[in-house]
Amino acid sequence: MHNLALALRKNGANVSGSDDEIYDPAKSKLKKAGILPAKTGWDAFKITQEIDAVILGMHAKADNPELIKAKELNLPIYSFPQFIYEQTANKKRVVIAGSHGKTSITSMIMHVLNAVKMNFDYLVGAELEGFENMVKIDDNNDVVIIEGDEYLSSALEPIPKFLFYKPNVALISGIEWDHINVFPTFKNYLSQFIKFGETIEENNGLLIYCADDEYVNKIGEDFKGSKVLYKTPTYEVANGTTTIIEGGKKHPLKIFGAHNMQNLMGAKAICNNLGIEDAVFWNHISTFTGAAKRLQLLAENNETSVFKDFAHAPSKVRATVKAVKEKNTDRKLIACFELHTFSSFNRDFLLQYAKTMDPPEIGIIYYDPETPKRKNLPPLMRETIVRAFNRLELMVFTDINKLEKYLKKQDWSKTNLLMMSSGNFSGLNLQELANQITQTT
Repeated sequence: MHNLALALRKNGANVSGSDDEIYDPAKSKLKKAGILPAKTGWDAFKITQEIDAVILGMHAKADNPELIKAKELNLPIYSFPQFIYEQTANKKRVVIAGSHGKTSITSMIMHVLNAVKMNFDYLVGAELEGFENMVKIDDNNDVVIIEGDEYLSSALEPIPKFLFYKPNVALISGIEWDHINVFPTFKNYLSQFIKFGETIEENNGLLIYCADDEYVNKIGEDFKGSKVLYKTPTYEVANGTTTIIEGGKKHPLKIFGAHNMQNLMGAKAICNNLGIEDAVFWNHISTFTGAAKRLQLLAENNETSVFKDFAHAPSKVRATVKAVKEKNTDRKLIACFELHTFSSFNRDFLLQYAKTMDPPEIGIIYYDPETPKRKNLPPLMRETIVRAFNRLELMVFTDINKLEKYLKKQDWSKTNLLMMSSGNFSGLNLQELANQITQTT
């Protein structure tokens, strides 16, 4: 929402907003743009007849006083995805969806399009080198690249965001049950992606899908319109560098991991559709280093690398751990995963994480006892976590200071560290930790 506000402000719109809490980096960015609210909270008196439109975030409740006032005044009210569609209705809409990989694929596409100096609008869920904002809407552009989130749109329309975009070109990367607080069964979750496929524009619409995924492949096979499939390519890893082998040619990359190789082929299919030839794509994707918090390298020396990743769902944890282990097979791996989402604190869903933390020599689970309290969930006992992950020697920490001390006292020679969370490890400064580890090895 704050990125959309910044994009609209840059376009010359008069923008104001409200929230109960505003944190950095959003707070600093809004302040710099001159649109940071003077105080947090909501005030119905801010909503007047002079307002042209109200954009409703997904966390605002139906009884929000500003929302109630806007309805009383019959002001146009849009959910975030509704507004994006309204602004891009006359453009070619490329929407990337999936339980995992959508941010990386969107970022790869944007990186290549930026390198060839193509003008385009975009909506992406992570910061990316070469882009000052995560949203851009420009009346002069004919193409928009959208990361299609399956989470709910707003209190007024509790359906997935990606059902609003009506893509001309759609990509589905993979499907694995997530967000059980709103999709209580896998069948219900899967049905959202089936519906997404049905929203593809009938005239000249295209579905690009990953045939390696059982459920996505079924959607692709059943799709009646134009379609293109992609799969994980042949690749090799040597001296920490991953190289894709295609058409008898080798393409060395700065990114790594089987999942990223798969994502890359999806991005290539999109870029091909947008007129980017293979040779041009390979030339520019070779300089892609990844999106923020996606297998992001924090610090390294000759014997140790420290990575952080946004992984939170089982498939993401599994793929991320495997990727880091594969990159340096001669090094020990210490991997730490923070339980942070509603789903990860559900005892039944927790079983989906079985074996995901097996590859590292030392596997660690961390959670802040206050997190389940805030979600009105009971705490998890160590035995419950160990049983769910199905690894007896799994370490469990609930005190961030103890975890930090444990990590700092390890022997980091020939050892990598991977920190995974959609949260922030209770405020632990991961960059500072990474610097200390790599400077003392």
